[in-house]
Amino acid sequence: MGCCFQGEEKMLIYEYLPNKSLDFFIFDERRRVLLNWNRCLMIIEGIAQGLLYLHKHSRLRVIHRDVKASNILLDAEMNPKISDFGLAKMFSSNDTEANTKRVVGTYGYMAPEYASEGLYSTKSDVFSFGVLILEIIIGKRNSGFHQYEDFLNLLGYAWHLWSEGRWLELVDASLVSECHHTLEMMRCINIALLCVQENAVDRPNMSDVVTMLSSTIMALPEPKHPAYFHVRVAKEETSSSAEPCSANDVTISSPRGR
Repeated sequence: MGCCFQGEEKMLIYEYLPNKSLDFFIFDERRRVLLNWNRCLMIIEGIAQGLLYLHKHSRLRVIHRDVKASNILLDAEMNPKISDFGLAKMFSSNDTEANTKRVVGTYGYMAPEYASEGLYSTKSDVFSFGVLILEIIIGKRNSGFHQYEDFLNLLGYAWHLWSEGRWLELVDASLVSECHHTLEMMRCINIALLCVQENAVDRPNMSDVVTMLSSTIMALPEPKHPAYFHVRVAKEETSSSAEPCSANDVTISSPRGR
């Protein structure tokens, strides 16, 4: 809506969004019940449309690089707004990817090629969006100090249950009762797993994602295994509260909202 400058300080003025951020709802047991399935789906579709605009319809292509629950703000009607473009990169419409020696982002949302090689593209945002879909449906964080059976992250656990046909066990208890929406839930989990596939070339672009979300009859591809799905806890290990370490001088921020 505007900006202001004073000395070296620069500030952007945004519209006031009274419902805070998405993580305020999906990771809180009391507030989560306020999000029924229709509202969850509306939020998922709204984020997808926002990313599609950034990747394709904006005058300059924008790669956000930090898509996560705390960066999705909610207005009075719970419509999602993508925020915090401090790490975003702009490209001409002909460019699709770039490389950086200084990796910045949030642990648990970073695509593997970005975390290990500094290579980022629109498919990096697609990966983060896939993680976000799973968190919305499951109601738990991908990373942190949670452990899902013998998996250290939500992606491996989700893939494990999906491959065994037990995907319904992933859905948060507050949504399971809406049994007439189970087909939509299954499709969203399928789409999320397509978005978090290990190889960027296997992931859909946001145009494909929006099309898949808007159709109830379109046949969806079967996803390949996600990134990090093999990260498990050795049986002799015990849980630790240590912060995750990083090679290659990666800057990792907390997935929790500020």
